[in-house]
Amino acid sequence: MKRILVTGGCGFIGRHVAQELVEHGYGVTILDALLDQVHGGEAISLPPGAKLIKGDVRDRDAIAEAVEDVDAIIHMAAEVGVGQSMYEIARYVGANDLGTATLLEALIKRPIERIVVASSMSVYGEGLYATPDGRRIDNAKRQPDDIRSGQWNPLSPEGEVLSPLPTDEQKPVDLASIYALTKYAQERAVLIFGEAYGVDAVALRLFNVFGAGQALSNPYTGVLANFASRIANGQRPLIFEDGEQQRDFVHVRDVALAFRLALEQPQACGHVINIGSGRAYAVSEVARLLAEAMGVPGRQPEILGKARSGDIRNCFADISKARELLGFQPQYRLEHSLGDFVAWVRNTVAIDRSAEMKRELEVRGLVS
Repeated sequence: MKRILVTGGCGFIGRHVAQELVEHGYGVTILDALLDQVHGGEAISLPPGAKLIKGDVRDRDAIAEAVEDVDAIIHMAAEVGVGQSMYEIARYVGANDLGTATLLEALIKRPIERIVVASSMSVYGEGLYATPDGRRIDNAKRQPDDIRSGQWNPLSPEGEVLSPLPTDEQKPVDLASIYALTKYAQERAVLIFGEAYGVDAVALRLFNVFGAGQALSNPYTGVLANFASRIANGQRPLIFEDGEQQRDFVHVRDVALAFRLALEQPQACGHVINIGSGRAYAVSEVARLLAEAMGVPGRQPEILGKARSGDIRNCFADISKARELLGFQPQYRLEHSLGDFVAWVRNTVAIDRSAEMKRELEVRGLVS
């Protein structure tokens, strides 16, 4: 039986990945710092037979213990949140990039077969677009003056309205936040290390992941969790800009499957691969779907008409490469998969910190 180390394996996605691995006959070791912002003192439930090491990925001793007797690694340990990364810069760079470097150094003396790192769609910045005559635009960028005047959508250099397209892995990265910078550094470090030391390496760029187990009291986690926390506390979801920005929401069980496939499929080695649903959803529509699923269909979102620094307008996944290299096919569509998430929300204490997050960003001039 192969043993897999899952760093960050007690987090929202990590728990599902660990469960997926156990169910398919793998032994699992988890390394997790159990941060209060993520876990909030909650009881930690592990899959049967999984071993937990409490420790920070930057701790050499903890890493040395964790990598002992493992055959492969799924590296998910990271600070997560675009907004928070813009003012807690050292925290994000330290945990994400120094943490990855510490892990990789340990592997020089303790070789493994494969490492799969969790990257993020945030590295793309704006997604892919097309001009009215069909030209591909892979460097669209919104101008601050346009945003301040309420022109939310990016324009071509000629001032044409652009149409969003599914974003593929050929689109150049455009790092619009410190979080995105650290995720890109993580994926490149892992792929460079893999090539240099003969270790199979794969990077999965995750789009917006949802499902039961999200940290509802962490305002820097996924948008769906933020909305659920607001609704559960009798508040309206807060939405920046006009609510028509589009995102790709992929179920955590589909993501867990993708990580297992990335461990198993030999042709994935050396590749960066999008993991999403392949569908686009307007954020305001997601808020309405969730309110309906939570039994308050009249709970309309509060549209703020303001933009956060580092936010992008549209980005949703082209998953052709995941289908080809991993045999990945999403099974759970957002509009049909909110039931288990809502059931979990009803049995969880959700402290709404969205207003606190908004104030933190405004004080630092990161909202315009």
